[in-house]
Amino acid sequence: MDSFELNKIAGAVLLALLVAMGLGIVSDVIFEPHRPEKPGFEIAVATDEGGATEVSEGGKEEIVPIGTRLVEASVESGEKSVKKCAACHNFEKGGANKVGPGLWDVVGRKPGSHEGFGYSSAMTAFGEQTDSWTYEELDQFLANPKNLVSGTSMSFAGLKKPEERADVIAYLRSLSDNPEPLPAE
Repeated sequence: MDSFELNKIAGAVLLALLVAMGLGIVSDVIFEPHRPEKPGFEIAVATDEGGATEVSEGGKEEIVPIGTRLVEASVESGEKSVKKCAACHNFEKGGANKVGPGLWDVVGRKPGSHEGFGYSSAMTAFGEQTDSWTYEELDQFLANPKNLVSGTSMSFAGLKKPEERADVIAYLRSLSDNPEPLPAE
């Protein structure tokens, strides 16, 4: 192959690169992107029927206190919601532990104290600092278990709807021979 053939190959490669670069510049001129005045999307949060969430003046979502939500909570709806928990937890009095501890009489019970269950070190430490499961702590735990008890072995993402958490807590409250009194609103 002589040098003239190499020059033709090099010229063809350079021409292809120049055409590709030129097309990129021309397309940027033709299709100029439109930048929004305000970046991002505005998300409107509507108050649901139960009134469990409200939007404050700053646009931040506020959750109605658990005492208020428990007044309107439904034990029947909570019983339906805990079906997703039944794979790991037992709800019967004196029932055997599963992957998670039995939840009979859990409201008011000391965290990490169910007989015969091997709790994670994080839940045991939480139980040492906490006298009993209050309605507020159960609400926080059901919303995001790893947020309240960092390092817990419970691999549940949580219940995001405040009214669903209230229903579940009302159901858990009913699983007792002597239910804890409802908190003040």
